[in-house]
Amino acid sequence: MEVYFNNSCKICKAEIDLYKKEKVKQINWIDITNNKSARSDTNKNYEELLRRLHVKKDGKIFSGAEAFLLVWKNIPKYKFLYIFFKLPVIFQIFSIGYEIIAFFLYLKNKNQIKD
Repeated sequence: MEVYFNNSCKICKAEIDLYKKEKVKQINWIDITNNKSARSDTNKNYEELLRRLHVKKDGKIFSGAEAFLLVWKNIPKYKFLYIFFKLPVIFQIFSIGYEIIAFFLYLKNKNQIKD
């Protein structure tokens, strides 16, 4: 499983660094910052990659809240987050909250887009 994240966003980096500490071998962490291969691997442009977290698993791309569920599901220490946030009503609230936060992080970091 590949996780595409923005390492140049301080908030994004801090969170991903927590997950990386768990050293889950099945997760390949990929920084999207000026990474053309990330764009071709996901069929997403840089703006789309910058806007949300993306996960590639079994050839399929997941983004946003769904991507976080996959990350948490695959890290034993954080699996409780997966169990809680996948509940239908909770997932809907989580998805909306994620989109709001992701939008403001995107606005903060969109000056990174160079192409």
